[in-house]
This record gives sequence, structure tokens and C-alpha cells, in this order.
Amino acid sequence: MATPELRHMLRDDDLNHEEQKQVLELAIKFHKNRFYHQPFAGPQGIAVIFDKPSTRTRSSFSIGVAELGGYPLVIDKSGSQLGRGEPVSDTARVLDRMAYGVVWRTFGQDRVEEMAKYSTHPVVNALTDDFHPCQILADFQTIAEHRGGVDNLKNQTIAYLGDAANNMANSYLLGGAVAGMNVRVAGPYGYLPDPQIVADAEAIASETGGSILVTTDPNEAVAGADCVFTDTWVSMGEEAEYAVRSKPFWDYQVNAELMAKAKGRRHLPALPACISRQGGHRRSYRWSLSPWFGMRQATVCTPRRRC
Repeated sequence: MATPELRHMLRDDDLNHEEQKQVLELAIKFHKNRFYHQPFAGPQGIAVIFDKPSTRTRSSFSIGVAELGGYPLVIDKSGSQLGRGEPVSDTARVLDRMAYGVVWRTFGQDRVEEMAKYSTHPVVNALTDDFHPCQILADFQTIAEHRGGVDNLKNQTIAYLGDAANNMANSYLLGGAVAGMNVRVAGPYGYLPDPQIVADAEAIASETGGSILVTTDPNEAVAGADCVFTDTWVSMGEEAEYAVRSKPFWDYQVNAELMAKAKGRRHLPALPACISRQGGHRRSYRWSLSPWFGMRQATVCTPRRRC
């Protein structure tokens, strides 16, 4: 029997349209029955590495690997030789002899790419500075479950507002293009996507029937959108820059006035969100989360969020 081709998931366009559809349909089956299939039965060990703090990613991958029949070997940077400066290539070779796969939440995209280069088992990007492909798949699964299935993702219009030069914007552009969506990204000058990422997304969209729009006008991005996405304005490691980084994004705050222009009036904010009564920043998204997540009201302070 032929040896299966080694595949990694390092950025959103590592899946084509049909592969993304298959992943999402399988995820929906697992949502209905978490023990639907156990491909890691044995158990097979999967190394799950965290260079950044995490609650949701750590929990979802650790429990997910276990429920798939595997053993999650959770490794913190501070408790491994990576934290002491060991070359990624050396760590990759060590893990490759023991683990059946690697999941890594880290900083530079070059780190997961180097891990994949020296690994003979799949490597999955659980977040880097450039891409967050697993988060986008989870978002698209949510939309599909509430829009009648994965086939209905095609031609949905999604808008992303805020720091359009970060990993979430990159992943929405590529992942949305793969899905055949109309992707709109809005951010201020100086915080727009890498032109190469935009070009890659446009090339994919031309094949899947989607479209790409990058603009500095949040109203243009949101007009008629089915779903609106946001992300923190200050990512982990940038906290000292809050005063400077937050100023350009005030016009991209998702509020009732802006959401009134969206068709679907569905807002998916990044988590963890700042749910509080911070003076002047209170926004009640009664029309936002309640239809999908059973929340009567969520007060989200966009400028203060951390993820």
C-alpha cells in the first residue's frame, strides 16, 4: 500500500476548497458526537507545544487529542529546551522519533516551518504571528452550523475590522478565499495586509468564486455583511505599545451604529474579551452573540481586549 503523502497545516491555504469542506463537515460530525471516530487510538502521542499563554487553545487541543484516542504531550516553552535556545531543528528531530504529530502555538511563522522541515509527521500551526488557521476553521464551522451547512459558506460575505496587518486578517483572507466567501478587510493606513497575502487570496478567490476587498473604510467593509469579525488591537507581547497602537483603531470599533449596516448582524469577537463597564467603552451586543451562543447580552470593550 502506498505511503500517504505527508501534509502539514501551517497556513490556511494548505487546504484547498474540497479539503477545507471535508474538514469542516467532519468537525460538525464531531460536534454532534465527540467520540465519532478515534484515529489516534493506541494511544498515539501528539506533542502540543505552547510558547504563549493559552486557555482555549490548550484546552481544545489537549482534550481533542485525548478524545480522538491519543495522548496529548503538553509542553510549555519554559519547561523545555526550546526555552533555553535549543534549535528548532533539534527539537523537531527528538519529537519526530516519539510523537505522531506536533501542534505548536508560537511566535514567528519561520518556527513552525522549520519544525515541519525536519519532521516526518504532520505539524499543525496553533497560532503564529502570521496565521491562525485553526481559529478560522472553528469560525467557519460556527457559521456553517447556523447557515444550513458547509455548502452555504460559499458566497457568504464576512468583514474583518481593526488591525488588518495581523495573523487573523491574513487567515480570514486566505481561509475565506478557500471557502469561496466574499472577504472584506478594513484597517487604517499602516495596518493593512501584506500585499503578497492579498495577492494569494485573490488568486484563490478567482478559482473558488469568492472575492477580496481591502479598504480603510469600515462602513464599506460592513455594508451588507453576513458576519463581522474583530480581533484584539494589542496582541500578546505588544502590551507596552497599547497607548500608541490603540489610537488608529478607534474608528474601527464594532458598535451598534456600525452593525446596523450589516445584513446578518452577527458579530464574532476574539476571546478572551474584556467584558466590563469601562467608562466610555461599553457596547451591548444584544444582537450579536445571543442567537448563536445562548447569551442574552454581552458587553464587549473592543479596545481593551487581549487574546
